[in-house]
Amino acid sequence: MEEESSKRTAPPPPSKGLLQTPELYQYVLETSVFPREPQQLKELRDLTATHPRAMMATAPDAAQLMGLLIKLIDAKKTIEVGVFTGYSLLLTALSIPHDGKEGNEGSYDFAYVDADKVNYWNYHERLMKLVRVGGIIAYDNTLWGGTVAIPPDSVAGSHRGGTEATIQFNKSLAADPRVDISLTPLGDGITICRRIY
Repeated sequence: MEEESSKRTAPPPPSKGLLQTPELYQYVLETSVFPREPQQLKELRDLTATHPRAMMATAPDAAQLMGLLIKLIDAKKTIEVGVFTGYSLLLTALSIPHDGKEGNEGSYDFAYVDADKVNYWNYHERLMKLVRVGGIIAYDNTLWGGTVAIPPDSVAGSHRGGTEATIQFNKSLAADPRVDISLTPLGDGITICRRIY
């Protein structure tokens, strides 16, 4: 029964990250992610896969890391900016303990941002007031389809604004002494920040 529940009914999501061979990405999903994915997340992921803009969804491997981070810091108060069909929001709700609740400034344990890239720094500044010292903020799409590392004239016109905003945001985060950071190549790049002060 457990083996059967880990099988997908929808086609596997395309790799949004640096694991460019479908076989390797599928291996990561089937070995680590899908066997532990709660049924509610699986159903939402399958439904989201049918959406015309399914690529906007949080990658399941990145979501798994977020769930682990939430549990590691015993997060009870969380906030999300940008939820698309709600996969990451549902993951957060399933990961926090039952006594988790809304909080005030300086009391949130975990924040996740997957919204308009041009406002990432504005979100960061606001979240630095909302998230407690020692709390975590995770930003999705910080590799922006790999375009952050290619010459600007090679980036498709429709992606240039997002690419420029992401490059500037990554530089600003790297220079921000208030946070420890790690840009991880999961999904479309997820940068994890721990607020220092």
